[in-house]
Amino acid sequence: MKFDRITSDPARMNGQPCVRNLRMTVRRVVELVATYPDRAELHQEFPELDDADIQQALAYAAASLDDRVLELAGNNETAA
Repeated sequence: MKFDRITSDPARMNGQPCVRNLRMTVRRVVELVATYPDRAELHQEFPELDDADIQQALAYAAASLDDRVLELAGNNETAA
């Protein structure tokens, strides 16, 4: 996937990946999606984000994770 809405500039937000050179990091967008399950409410609070921004931020975050197996605290089984 081409991430044409995700930018990284060492002089902005410490080089963290951001959405369209905004001061909105990919990490913050993922956090907002978790905090605002109602997408309409998210758009009301952050009108600068559009659906394509959110979709690319989530895809970028997913692509940035590796597929290692983690042992969850309090669980004897492993999860992928």
